[in-house]
Amino acid sequence: MTQDLHIKPVAYYRGSFGSKFGIPRQSGLVPSLEGRIVFTEPYRVKEALRGLEGFGRIWLIWGFSANKEAKGEWQPTVRPPRLGGNIAMGVWATRSPFRPNPLGLSCVELVAVDGLELIVRGADLMDGTPIYDIKPYIPYADSHPESASGFVTGAPEARLQVVIPEELPLDHRERQALQEILALDPRPAYQDTPDKVYGMIFEKRDVRFCVKDNVLTVIGVA
Repeated sequence: MTQDLHIKPVAYYRGSFGSKFGIPRQSGLVPSLEGRIVFTEPYRVKEALRGLEGFGRIWLIWGFSANKEAKGEWQPTVRPPRLGGNIAMGVWATRSPFRPNPLGLSCVELVAVDGLELIVRGADLMDGTPIYDIKPYIPYADSHPESASGFVTGAPEARLQVVIPEELPLDHRERQALQEILALDPRPAYQDTPDKVYGMIFEKRDVRFCVKDNVLTVIGVA
């Protein structure tokens, strides 16, 4: 029996990234990356947030709203960037955005309940991402560090030395977050062209950088 579920956003994420490129590949990889959860009507209600301030982390169930390539189709296998983009794995064994129902799941730090908005850190979301549900993170039920993790052998580590010239127009918070993001190497795993200039939208600005000999240098912020 087919049961279609029609859902609509309860909130939207407001954060630093205006495009997909550069966004951390998992939540929690860039702890200093801060954003806001802004509720929509009719869910912008104070009573719905009662008790949430007592939790240190929350789960976000959200939609891959910028996933324009799927075209309503799905494939049983995908090629995870973690494996260099050239090894196929079953879609259920990955967190690929290209899935039958384009839903994502992220665990983020809850910094504060600010009126009718939530301040969070460590999200792997683009600005404007729709949030479909929010649930509290409960350590005894949600944390199982002893579990096998398949082909994912550990958290990505900083791979690059990052150079951000002091004269670029970034405040301390932006500079710290950008440093952590770029150290993880936002480029596709198969791409390593020393002469190529890469760009990403960060805090509504165009950040340009190049990589050579494992040193990433930011060459412009416009």
